[in-house]
Amino acid sequence: MSEKPVYDVAIVGYGPTGVTAANLLGQYGLKVLVVERDPDIYTRARAISTDEEVLRIWQRVGLADRLGDDMLEGGHVAFVDAAGRPFTEVRPAPHGCGHPPQQFVYQPAMEQTLRDGVTRFPAVDVRLGHECLRLLQDQDGVTLMLADLETDSFVRERARYVIAADGGSSPTRAQLGIGYEGRTYGQRWVVIDTEVHENWPGHDRLRFHCNPARPTVDCPTPLGHHRWEFPIRDGEDEKDLSSATSIWRILAGQGITERNVSILRSVVYSHHVRFADRWRVGRVFLAGDAAHAMPPWIGQGMSAGVRDAANLCWKLEAVLRGSLPESVLDTYQTERMPHVREVTKRAVNVGRIIVERRPWLAALRNHAFRALSRNSRLTDLLIDRMWIPQAHYPKGFRADSTISAVGRQIPQPWVNTVDAADRQRFDDVLDGNWAVVHLGTPTALPRWDGAGVRRVEVSDARITDRDTVVDTGSVLTSWMREHDVDVLALRPDGFVYAAGTGGRLPPPPPGLTVHPAQTAIGESA
Repeated sequence: MSEKPVYDVAIVGYGPTGVTAANLLGQYGLKVLVVERDPDIYTRARAISTDEEVLRIWQRVGLADRLGDDMLEGGHVAFVDAAGRPFTEVRPAPHGCGHPPQQFVYQPAMEQTLRDGVTRFPAVDVRLGHECLRLLQDQDGVTLMLADLETDSFVRERARYVIAADGGSSPTRAQLGIGYEGRTYGQRWVVIDTEVHENWPGHDRLRFHCNPARPTVDCPTPLGHHRWEFPIRDGEDEKDLSSATSIWRILAGQGITERNVSILRSVVYSHHVRFADRWRVGRVFLAGDAAHAMPPWIGQGMSAGVRDAANLCWKLEAVLRGSLPESVLDTYQTERMPHVREVTKRAVNVGRIIVERRPWLAALRNHAFRALSRNSRLTDLLIDRMWIPQAHYPKGFRADSTISAVGRQIPQPWVNTVDAADRQRFDDVLDGNWAVVHLGTPTALPRWDGAGVRRVEVSDARITDRDTVVDTGSVLTSWMREHDVDVLALRPDGFVYAAGTGGRLPPPPPGLTVHPAQTAIGESA
């Protein structure tokens, strides 16, 4: 099994993680195989929200604005008591990624847009209705044994690397003998997806009904949909509770009638907290639910998988092109795992607030949160501790430095350039390449220049030449000054590899060679 691989990367699974990876790798011009068992998009809307960093990732493949057209921007998130009165309200704080901090999604429509995006790339071969039965690795690549479920035939394909994004029950993970530590919560939940006919007060707000008798999630979703979720209590019959009669009885308790919505579907599921022991075995990488699973309380299950794809794909491209050594792939889990664990911990903690079943403790919770909410500083601190943390890589593919900016993702400002008639998002200017970003004129950086890394001067005043952008809101310039740096070396994913002052930088990573298109700032390649 040592014949030359036909594909650069094979992706097993075509959900949000897999389709994001297909777009990223396709944009790099790599030859990609996608293998997906189901012939069509899964019609049940599983994920219901995403965040600004994920939109920023989809921006890199030119789809953020199209996806945003079908999304609903989030506002305040209300935690309400048994009488429906809010005891605290939080609004997710923006982290400066250039997109709304929270967006509600209708997953089937979202996935269709992402799949449509893949059709732009002729080097991406999508095989729907195919199942990956087995992977065989050797020193040159991976052989994939595939079953065509429509013709009941078998085919063998070869790839240099494989991304297994085949879900929480990942057959690939099982085949590789990777453990999946954690727990599955015993309490099952009913999820109801509906089509909206007539709005009601509060229809456009996410509300957690923290009622000890029946905790309920009440969430708007775009394109005329709405979702409710509630747990099955001890002694209740799962089949009966998910019937239309029981669902209408529960919705009626919130004032919802058949005039407001019609029920599209209901399903029962469990919450999981699990982490794969290893995310890499040789040339095969786990991503998304195959690598980790978390409860849905802060809407990060899908988003975590998209972040996985973004972290892994640019590294695969660099290794396949020969611009970085293969060892960079070992930093994938090192960087992503701590953030996934922190997000999961926060999701679990928010869930505990919502589902508290002891009335006396729920009353104490309500009183404490109402008291905290009277102090805006405490409210901000509460949001910071409850909601989605910014990604930060204290270890991984970064320079060895104590400078606080290193390992962080820069905020994304809107900028003006000498060539573009309209302002642009900064990531669009960088176009997914390595860059040295500086305030003023840096000292000589021969190693970075020799590696082919482009320089970009960021100003908050005026354009001085064709290699200058103006940060119209002083977003990035202020951030750099807060971190006490005037020059940054940015990775293709917008995270800071190295930073310095006085125009000085540590050297680039060993072996880095970059050959970006020779175009002026703001021009198209």
